[in-house]
Amino acid sequence: MATTNDLKNGLVLNIDNQLWTVVEFQHVKPGKGGAFVRTKLKNVLSGKVVDRTFNAGVKVETANVDKRDMQYLYRDGDDWVFMDTSSYDQIQIPDAVVGDSSRWLLENQEAVVAVHEGNPLYIELPAAVELMITYTEPGLQGDRATGGTKPATLETGAEIQVPLFIEPDTKVKVDTRDGSYLGRVN
Repeated sequence: MATTNDLKNGLVLNIDNQLWTVVEFQHVKPGKGGAFVRTKLKNVLSGKVVDRTFNAGVKVETANVDKRDMQYLYRDGDDWVFMDTSSYDQIQIPDAVVGDSSRWLLENQEAVVAVHEGNPLYIELPAAVELMITYTEPGLQGDRATGGTKPATLETGAEIQVPLFIEPDTKVKVDTRDGSYLGRVN
């Protein structure tokens, strides 16, 4: 248990038997009346975001979420097999939990897996990953100055937009949050 004074970004709360992550919070002390805390909470499983207000000093139940460094090993049917890098324990994570992160996962890649009571909740990838482009149309001579983009397929199968001068077999840096091209990697 914690009070609303202990709230901070990233803290996981257990409200009505559902897990919610604190996205942002603000302590408000109006001139008249009692102080309160305005929060924006994100449901860990569904991703739904809600605004919720708590009176100051109210106790809220926190959830014990263990974030572990893990390495992605291989795909097993609809499950993704990860290995804990400290204990070498392997866990299978369902496709639904991996979700959109699967677009950027390569074998042996490091990720942070959040686990609550033995159940994997979500996967946190690094902000950017380096991936090889397997296919893209050739750029046309003279198209360099227009600042246009073209689709390119990455080694994971994901498709992103890249500048016209990018060729196949080029290693690029990709933002895992929105799938945007960040630059070439030498």
